[in-house]
Amino acid sequence: MNFFNTALVEVALRRFDGEAATVGDGLRRAWKRLPAILAYSVVAATVGTVLRTIGERLGIIGRIVTGLIGFVWVVATALVVPVLAAEDVGPLEAISRSAELVRNRWGEQIIGNIGISLVFGIFLLVAVLGGFVAATRAFAAGPTFGIAVAALAVICVSIIFLAQMTLQGVYAAALYRYADGDAATGGIDTDLLDSAFRART
Repeated sequence: MNFFNTALVEVALRRFDGEAATVGDGLRRAWKRLPAILAYSVVAATVGTVLRTIGERLGIIGRIVTGLIGFVWVVATALVVPVLAAEDVGPLEAISRSAELVRNRWGEQIIGNIGISLVFGIFLLVAVLGGFVAATRAFAAGPTFGIAVAALAVICVSIIFLAQMTLQGVYAAALYRYADGDAATGGIDTDLLDSAFRART
C-alpha cells in the first residue's frame, strides 16, 4: 500500500507543478524509493504491533494509553508518504520530517480532521450492508444470480475503497506542499488544507 501510495503522491506532486506525469513516472519513483518505503513499513508495522500488544495486556488502561499514543503516531506520520515521494531521506528521517512539518504548520496541540475517511466510511458501510442484503435475496432466487450480485457488490465496495485511497493520496500530497510553504497544491482551497488539523480545545 505504501509503495503504490508513494507512486500516487509522486504523480500528484508533479501534476501540481504542471507536469504531464503518468502512472509509470509514479511507479518508477516508488521503485527508486523502495528500500525506504519497505523500511518505513516495517517500522509502522512494529509500532502498531507493540501498541496492540500493550493494549491487550494492560486492559482498559492500556487501551486508553495506547489509543493516545496511536493518535500521536498517526498525526506525526501523516505526511510520511509525501516526504518519501518528494525527498531523498530514510524512513526515520521521513517520520521526523513529517512530524516537523505538521508541528510547524499546525502547532503542537492539534487534533486531526477525518472528513474523507468519515464520508467514505459511510459510503462503504452502505455498500457493504446493501450488498449483503441484495446478495442474500439474490441467493434465495438462485445460486447463479446470487453469485453475480455478490460479485457486483464486491466490485462496488472495491471501487469506493480505491476512490478513497486515491483522494487521500492526492490530499496528502497537497497537505505536504501546504505544510512546506509551497503554493502549488493543485488548486485545493488553502482553508481546507489549514483545517486538516486544528487546535485542541
